[in-house]
Amino acid sequence: MDFTNKTAISTGAASGMGLLFAQNFAALGGNVVMCDVNEAVLEEKVAQINANGKGKAIGIICDVRDYNQVCSARDKAVEAFGKIDIVANFAGGTAVRMRKVDPKLHGEFPDVPIDVYDWGIDVNLKGPFYFAHAVLKQMREQKSGLIINIGSITGMEGDGYGMDYPTSKAGLMFGLTKSIAQYGAKYNVRCVCVSPGPVLTRENMANMKTLLGRAAQPQEIIDLCLFIASEKGQFINGENIMIDGGRNAMGRWN
Repeated sequence: MDFTNKTAISTGAASGMGLLFAQNFAALGGNVVMCDVNEAVLEEKVAQINANGKGKAIGIICDVRDYNQVCSARDKAVEAFGKIDIVANFAGGTAVRMRKVDPKLHGEFPDVPIDVYDWGIDVNLKGPFYFAHAVLKQMREQKSGLIINIGSITGMEGDGYGMDYPTSKAGLMFGLTKSIAQYGAKYNVRCVCVSPGPVLTRENMANMKTLLGRAAQPQEIIDLCLFIASEKGQFINGENIMIDGGRNAMGRWN
């Protein structure tokens, strides 16, 4: 795959799969705009990519919950590279875990403060919604583009504890992805959701069952995203693609 002269925005790009996507995209010749709230780590990762990659990286401090910051990231991307070909919405996480909530608050759903769940819904659903609204203005003008949303097997299964995560991921996987695809088609803009099962971004993901008997390596998820973005993936649109080792086929409690 070759992404020379292509520009991608990756959110949550200071770590995890957002970073891995940025590293891969630059290594394949593309320019990458890395958005994250962790300024110190982001600067380090941007420097590493610029030292090692074929493409160029810039870092932008961006809280995806803030629409003004999202629009600023869009404008800086266009200023730096002239266009936005791809947006990959990797920023996300389960609120109770990501916010390191007091363990005493790890109770049942009604016992966790609502502002904790606000964080999860804002990052996982409103963030991609904000980015779609912002970048579609640019993609409509240039008459091309791709938005990749990142769903989750939890959006299919539900979760009686961290309800913000499956709720927001399900909205992303089906409502938002299909709606963007419907709107964007006349402007040659696609939208696809990639929904992983367990991924070894955390060790305990190895304990989640799949038909293949293992969790995915992060690179396997990124390879699918890159294929969708490449010339070989141009006919994929409006779909939620599960990459879960067959977990959704086996049922959660098997």
